Amino acid sequence: MTKLDKWLQKCSTLWFVIYATSAAFMTYFSMYAFRKTFAVGSYSELDGWHYLLDFKTAIVLAQIIGYASSKFIGIKVIAEMTPGKRATSILLLVMVSELALVLFAVVPKEWKMVALFLNGLPLGMIWGLVFSFLEGRRVTEILGAGLSISFIVSSGVVKSVGKWLMLSWGVSEWWMPALTGLLFTLPLFVSVWLLAKVPPPNSADVAARNARFPMDHYARKRFLLRYFPGLALLIATYILLTGLRDFSDNYAAELWQSLGYGDESTIFAKAAVIVSLATLAILGLVVLVKNNFKALMINHGLIFFGILIIGVSTLLFEFHSINGEVWMIALSAGIYIAYIPFNCLLFDRLLAVVNDKANAGFLIYVADAMGYAGSVGILLYKSFFNVELSWLRFMINSSYIIALFGMALIMLSALYFRWRLSDKLPAAYGIVDK
Repeated sequence: MTKLDKWLQKCSTLWFVIYATSAAFMTYFSMYAFRKTFAVGSYSELDGWHYLLDFKTAIVLAQIIGYASSKFIGIKVIAEMTPGKRATSILLLVMVSELALVLFAVVPKEWKMVALFLNGLPLGMIWGLVFSFLEGRRVTEILGAGLSISFIVSSGVVKSVGKWLMLSWGVSEWWMPALTGLLFTLPLFVSVWLLAKVPPPNSADVAARNARFPMDHYARKRFLLRYFPGLALLIATYILLTGLRDFSDNYAAELWQSLGYGDESTIFAKAAVIVSLATLAILGLVVLVKNNFKALMINHGLIFFGILIIGVSTLLFEFHSINGEVWMIALSAGIYIAYIPFNCLLFDRLLAVVNDKANAGFLIYVADAMGYAGSVGILLYKSFFNVELSWLRFMINSSYIIALFGMALIMLSALYFRWRLSDKLPAAYGIVDK
């Protein structure tokens, strides 16, 4: 046992949170450099592309299909993954994605879609592997919120790095994604090594949140059937949010351009930092709620609140009550306040209430698989049925639709789990009272 291992076993909760959050944050932050930088390029000067989809939509769609496929694979892989294999798996998967970015730079234009599909395919499992180090703890909300902030901040920062490489160093939009990934390779290896040192949940964590176990095929099927109506409502909500979040992320450059901020390379990072701080402040407070059922209901309320922000901010923008920059920041904040609970907080508390032999990674990947399938559907719909709509108008219309249906779905989910878990409430309160 190294000195670091001994220190982590004995350190205070505060220092453990700082350490684990930092390691998980930097791991996922670094991964984003391999995933999202390509979206900064416009690829508008490509000659000889005469297909139904424009080139950027085609490569965005290819990567999302790869990423979505990874989520379906991850339902089994993440549910069954043993702790000792997580760190190595993260590094191998990300390095495969970097090789795909090199292919993206060198292969003919007709094959670049394949390269980005191969880039997305391994990356979809990284979230589950990283979160597996953090779930089932008394401080999972703080750890999960810190991890979740990574994909808000990193999405903007790595795009700004990619834009900077093109504007300041003359890097082509073809090589920019691979070079950005190369810049983050060393931080990735260091952060994964630190993450692998995080000890498993202790006895107090297990008492508060219940033990987490790998799940075989029968355990997964049994859990889904037991809570199917509520899970279906949650997943339907998540499909809407994932589609909107992924669309706003992949086409951030076009949206900012249409709002008059196309020449500001720092706008991505600026918006991301503001959104991440607001989201962290709101979601991090849930850790103060000790009762697991109350926290489950509060997470439903946070999702409702985030979806409400999406609709209201869009309405204010259309009535010229706020400008484009404020709208984009408010819209992103609403998306992430509603989106992040699905990735760490909501399912962790659900498992703490029901006390079944399961793990949150499995539920996250069931939702993610459906969510990214919905994201593919939204892109296809935009490409083939709304050709006349600009990216900005499509974003506005989608925000209204998702606000309306999302709030209804999450309300029904809260009502279902309040009814379904009524027999669990004494146990849930009992855990807190011990």
